[in-house]
Amino acid sequence: MIKVRTNEKKTILEQLKHYAESDYYPFHMPGHKRNLEAAEGLAGGFPNPFSIDITEIDGFDDLHHAEGMLRESMDEASAVYGADESCYLVNGSSGGILAAVSGCVKKGGRILVSRNCHKSVYNAIFLNNLYAEYVYPQFIEELGINGGILAEDVEKILERYPDIQAVLIVSPTYDGVVSDVRGIADAAHKRGIPLIVDEAHGAHFPFGGEADFPVSALDMGGDVVIQSLHKTLPSFTQTAILHMKEKYLGRERIDRIRWFLSIYQSSSPSYLFLAAAEQCIRYMNGEGRRRLSWLSEELERFRRRTEEFSVLAVPGGEWKGKKGVYDLDLSKIILYTGRTGKSGSWLGEKLRRAYHLELEMCAPQYGLALTSLWDRKEGFERLYAAAEAIDRELSLEILETNGNKWKILEPLEAGDKSMTVQAVYPLFQAAEMAGEEIPLSDCVGRAAAEYVYLYPPGIPCLVPGELITDEMIQKILRYEKQGFSVHGLKYNGKYWLKVLL
Repeated sequence: MIKVRTNEKKTILEQLKHYAESDYYPFHMPGHKRNLEAAEGLAGGFPNPFSIDITEIDGFDDLHHAEGMLRESMDEASAVYGADESCYLVNGSSGGILAAVSGCVKKGGRILVSRNCHKSVYNAIFLNNLYAEYVYPQFIEELGINGGILAEDVEKILERYPDIQAVLIVSPTYDGVVSDVRGIADAAHKRGIPLIVDEAHGAHFPFGGEADFPVSALDMGGDVVIQSLHKTLPSFTQTAILHMKEKYLGRERIDRIRWFLSIYQSSSPSYLFLAAAEQCIRYMNGEGRRRLSWLSEELERFRRRTEEFSVLAVPGGEWKGKKGVYDLDLSKIILYTGRTGKSGSWLGEKLRRAYHLELEMCAPQYGLALTSLWDRKEGFERLYAAAEAIDRELSLEILETNGNKWKILEPLEAGDKSMTVQAVYPLFQAAEMAGEEIPLSDCVGRAAAEYVYLYPPGIPCLVPGELITDEMIQKILRYEKQGFSVHGLKYNGKYWLKVLL
């Protein structure tokens, strides 16, 4: 990202305009990719935002008690998606996740969640004093990424804890891994409990069937499915949607979720966001489907060309059926650096500084480029040219280092494999307990007093109340050494972490 020098202090607006006027290409959210040409063709177009920014005046309905135009719009959306009820979200998927958990699990109850969930899930657990059981994703050692959740693992935990009131998984993951949602839904439904699916990164799935994108969780048995429109579709940041199906959810839970939405969302929802969500869905139900076919073709072409790389790699569909990967969203381009001796953060910095390409996220063994239907050919060409040049550069470096002998380097340690954790205290209790900051080296055997995570993607390594092991400390130090920003870790001559007294 373009950084502002201290002697050039700019306002937020000035910095945004400066970035927009630059030649930096966004392989990151939001899904509209600042594609102004495509935006002009979006059904109806958008005028100056100041001209349409209003509040709940007469004739414009109320999101939290929708009976008029907003009710009709959300009903139209639910018909498009095949849901029994759909609700617009104006503070992203996070508000929908908070409402879904709160509505499906009574205060003090037990929930089963995949350990690789977003931090908003943990916030919901805290706010509702819930007891959380974790199901862990498989791990793809060869790539350093999480695989999918196995239905049989969910089944085993549900048998062990019959008082679980709901199951929540994330599918697809940040990296595009789709789990066996139908199998997991069947395991939950056999016990009469609902499945909540955080499908924030799969908002394009319902419209991409003809383009061979994965099937949406809503069509695979999900009872509450939350999608971030802004992540992969042409809509403003913070726009999202929550879908519900009544069969296993029941009317009482639906009413509770709607009630909690009115608690977690602003009482003054933005009509700009509401209008953008409606226009986005209408567009996707028409021209958007055709544009997804274009995206699919561009992605296939890009991957074919990268097959000639020597040390960089772009993994894809070959992982389906392995490590819990039921399906894979190929719009997430993983640029794997594990064979180069370089980290994903190194690659991200190289692409940013030398090629003015901004990735969505960097991990120990890869950089992640997010694409969408509003990407442009220019973007794919620039990314390929940059990756090809870097691959060639690293290949020569390896040959020179090894006396002109070809030697693929051992992969850097991934360091982000989900570790089985032990909760000394439940999250809601730990969050209210006193703590102290101590050197990281002295933390073994203590319980965490705050979250430790990388952002993005916002998946906690440690949750308050969990036991800190030497293995976890080494993992955190690896992240720091590889140049990642570790939230919760402090540095003052040495590393410190807050633990419970």
